[in-house]
Amino acid sequence: QVPLVESGGGLVQPGGSLTLSCAASMSFHTMGWYRQAPGKERELVANITSGGTTNYADSVKGRATISRDNAKNTVYLQMNSLKPEDTAVYYCKGRPWVGADYWGQGTQVTVSS
Repeated sequence: QVPLVESGGGLVQPGGSLTLSCAASMSFHTMGWYRQAPGKERELVANITSGGTTNYADSVKGRATISRDNAKNTVYLQMNSLKPEDTAVYYCKGRPWVGADYWGQGTQVTVSS
């Protein structure tokens, strides 16, 4: 069973919005979203602890909101005012209290007119 399953990606026009979801089959201390554009390294977009502390990359501050439902082991990423440079594969990551991190399979987000 894949511990993390992302959904919600797709094609969005510049200036548009979307919400990504990541459903986990276990609980994590910290859950986050990363992205990787072609030819670039994977980078943090945002993360959130089980207590609700959030952290955002400068590139998405003011445009992204990360949230989680601990009862459902699900994390969400809402992004507004999308730009072509937001185009990437978005990955969900779960960091447990003990042990190695888990990654989802990724979901493609393409921002284009």
